[in-house]
Amino acid sequence: MEFRNARHTNNLKPIVEFYTKIIGLKVLFSFENHNDYSGSLIGKPGHDWHIEFTASKDMAKHKFDDEDMMVFYPTEKSEYNEIVERIDANNIEIIKAKNPFWDDNGIMIKDPDGFRIIISDMKLI
Repeated sequence: MEFRNARHTNNLKPIVEFYTKIIGLKVLFSFENHNDYSGSLIGKPGHDWHIEFTASKDMAKHKFDDEDMMVFYPTEKSEYNEIVERIDANNIEIIKAKNPFWDDNGIMIKDPDGFRIIISDMKLI
């Protein structure tokens, strides 16, 4: 099974930059003005998942709460440390999670749309 998480955004360029420059993912495919939508598919080459962000003339109306989050599990300590260094270098605020489990097992930040992102250190080798 393959997996795609798709989300409409009002901030396509900042979202793509965040997930590539901060989180360290790659743009796998981009498109412009396809049926009035532009977007990017972002992930890790060779994996069976990706995130799709789209933008159009329709404004995104996000509804989420403190428990809605995307969790990334770096598998190597160096990858985790590099992400944390980029977060620090870009002055991205580390926020407290509602569920203390996540504070004990990683860090939480927000992406440019305000969605919570966990960078977990649980699977480090």
